[in-house]
Amino acid sequence: MTFRSGVYIVPVDEWYIERAVWGIAGIVLLTASALAYWVNPLAALLITATGVSSIIVALTGFCMVGSALIRLGFRGRLNAPPATPAKWHFMRTDRWFLERRIYLVVGINISLASVLSIVHSPWWLAFTTFVGIAMLWFPATGFCIMANFLYWLGAEPRLARGGAQMESGAVCR
Repeated sequence: MTFRSGVYIVPVDEWYIERAVWGIAGIVLLTASALAYWVNPLAALLITATGVSSIIVALTGFCMVGSALIRLGFRGRLNAPPATPAKWHFMRTDRWFLERRIYLVVGINISLASVLSIVHSPWWLAFTTFVGIAMLWFPATGFCIMANFLYWLGAEPRLARGGAQMESGAVCR
């Protein structure tokens, strides 16, 4: 990876699967964090389930929520090209592009924080709440702190503003 400058912003011109998935995950994280703090600490296991799901998407490409969204008429922008009309959503896994790395990093972080909130301190729920807010901010504005951090470290994105595929070495500003 090579270091770069600029700001990476995902397309927000339509509600595609990946954008909607992050919004739904943000709502789940905020709800589960609130339930774990105010109702029952074991509600943090819902955060763990969200994190594990994110890791599964990064490793296998399969997304349960994305597959449900296909049935509602959403299209994916990071999905593997199907030979027939898709019934299931599979994200491309041919290489470790930026968006795929986000799924992995976020999944690991929120899973770890949720377990720590149960066994160590409920203050770890502040981190999952922050990530939930960031997950809602991401589909609303196209800007993600983690995506930009990985972008600055040189991770190549697949999505570009306007819906075009990113080419190797392209810079979003």
